Amino acid sequence: MHATIAQLIDVVAKGNEHDIAPLLAADVAFMPPTYWATWHGREPVAAVLGHVGQEFSDFHYRRIMGDGVDWALEFQCKIGALDAVGIDLITLNNDGLIQTFEVAMRPYKSVGALREAMNKRVMTDPRFLKYKDALG
Repeated sequence: MHATIAQLIDVVAKGNEHDIAPLLAADVAFMPPTYWATWHGREPVAAVLGHVGQEFSDFHYRRIMGDGVDWALEFQCKIGALDAVGIDLITLNNDGLIQTFEVAMRPYKSVGALREAMNKRVMTDPRFLKYKDALG
């Protein structure tokens, strides 16, 4: 397994953006499951992933598939009392850092709960006002 993927598995559910940031390329692109937009840049993506990690409970990866630069990490978690499953689709760059990070999840009700929780977090985190430009 690639060292970046192994580190990601170790830190993603802890919700600590400072542990996540070094794994991300400076120009990383993150596509969340909650809306059709893409976050760009290490700082805002690390902040979003940090918040997400704090919303998930009982998070664990069920299967890890991939080789080289392309990886699919299937996960299971809870969002409040709701169960969810999803997959992290990750592409690494030539330096071994995460270049693209796309998340697909189900069921719809759980994704809606995550969106609601993330909207509350974003509204109370003043950094996200400056990160609005990171959406593209």
